[in-house]
Amino acid sequence: METVTENILDVTQLAPMVKHSTIFSRIAQLKPGESLTIHNDHDPVPLRYQLQAQHGTDAYGWEYLEQGPQWWKVKITSHKAAGATEDNVLDVTKLAPNVKHSTIFNRIAQLKEGESLVIHNDHDPAPLRYQLAHTHQDTVAWEYLEQGPEWWKVKLTKRAPQNEKGRNILDVTKLPPHEKHPTIFSRIEALQGGESLTIHNDHDPVPLRHHLEAQYGPVFDWEYLEQGPQWWKVKITRKIAGGAAGENILDVTKLAPREKHPTIFSRYHALQEGESLTIHNDHDPKPLYYQMQGEMGDVFTWEYLEQGPRWWRVKITKRPSTGSVETLGEIVAKDMRKTEVFKKYDLDFCCNGGMTVKQACDAKGIDSTKVEQELREVEKDQGKTALPYNDWGLDFLADFIVNTHHAYLRKNLPEIAKYSAKVATVHGMNHPELHQVNELFTKVNAELSAHMQEEEAVMFPYIKRLVAAKNAGQPLPASTMGRFKDALDALVAEHTSVGGMLDEINDLTDKYTLPGDACASYTLLFRMLSELEDDTHIHIALENNILFPKAADVEKSF
Repeated sequence: METVTENILDVTQLAPMVKHSTIFSRIAQLKPGESLTIHNDHDPVPLRYQLQAQHGTDAYGWEYLEQGPQWWKVKITSHKAAGATEDNVLDVTKLAPNVKHSTIFNRIAQLKEGESLVIHNDHDPAPLRYQLAHTHQDTVAWEYLEQGPEWWKVKLTKRAPQNEKGRNILDVTKLPPHEKHPTIFSRIEALQGGESLTIHNDHDPVPLRHHLEAQYGPVFDWEYLEQGPQWWKVKITRKIAGGAAGENILDVTKLAPREKHPTIFSRYHALQEGESLTIHNDHDPKPLYYQMQGEMGDVFTWEYLEQGPRWWRVKITKRPSTGSVETLGEIVAKDMRKTEVFKKYDLDFCCNGGMTVKQACDAKGIDSTKVEQELREVEKDQGKTALPYNDWGLDFLADFIVNTHHAYLRKNLPEIAKYSAKVATVHGMNHPELHQVNELFTKVNAELSAHMQEEEAVMFPYIKRLVAAKNAGQPLPASTMGRFKDALDALVAEHTSVGGMLDEINDLTDKYTLPGDACASYTLLFRMLSELEDDTHIHIALENNILFPKAADVEKSF
């Protein structure tokens, strides 16, 4: 029994828009070993995923003290938890009854072909087997690992469909006449938004279409998959209720708290790749983002359409499953305007361009949804177009780099060197970091100068010969630099070295912040160093993310 000394927060007494901030404020105050007990009228599992997303799986313990049906009580303890098992196991006995269905089917939906989920239960889950046979046809294999008397364990493995694409199938010809009508309508009425039933018949079932429209209105889509002469196959899909112009909208405020989680996930899983669901809520649904990330990974995009103070609208889009999530380098290769967003959040898109937005943000402790939102805003801005670097020929791009970025360096490096030495001499007594800045810049100057010479004398001419030979159908041209990949790797390593030194200069100068005693030369030096950093980031990004990888692909094509 709880005592007055316990640290308790009754979330039901809080206004929706202050729940998030209050809960996390109370959790942040916990010392190692201390606990906070949350009282809620529905399962607060989204909070668990948000905690894990923000602090890792080891930072807080999570213990259910009560699990419905009216109250959920969770004890959150600040401590280092034991590492989680790598097995994909779901103990159904620990779930509240009203979330079992959605949790099981959400976990099955996450499986890739060949992957498995092991269900633990205190009774035979045979009803689930029959439901899977109805909803997933032959795409989930069922294997008993243990069959009572105390525990049942079932291994569910996702596999490629053995029959046609329509997985929920009803062969009407196999039904007695008096059962056809009730069976068809029972199966159709069981469909959720976005789900389909495929009817097999030996004649055109068009009377059923008229019957559906008369009884339900324009609720179902009707698609012929086969039209005789021996078989008719019709796919009947329940439309997803939404707003005007085909919008798929869910007003979460109209749902009971315990219905929100299963409804949102059911609607999301009904989406086809590239389709979207727009959530309307009276407070920020950010915990949902963390739960989706925790359960499914980075398979969706999250875009705020409205952010308070009365309404929050979020557009959730299911990513295509083909191909990997774009990296920073791939993003800037397509639209260099987005470098401004990455620079704002200090995300390295040139030397660490192989990271995804989420990976880069997680490493910096930044909210990735804000960054992704601002990237989408850049796409919507029609007033400023990006140069199509990614569409240029490699020979043209190499010349552009020489004529733009190498020319910039040849003009400005000597000037920066002069002012760097001068300012360090004059102001180094009061600002000793200027001596380090001068030493670092001297190394940057030497490395960039040698780097440019190597590219212009060896690498770029070879890339041009590659392109010319490819276009003319000639054999692979000779190289004077050994293995092409080794030369590319060496140049990328030099980029990383220069990028690291420029980052160190940025840190030493506190992002080029001028002190009160800065003179004109001091001011000019910091402005030139800042411009050098910006230009070098674009310069390296063009080479690392476009020129070098594409040149390597051209060479492989021979």
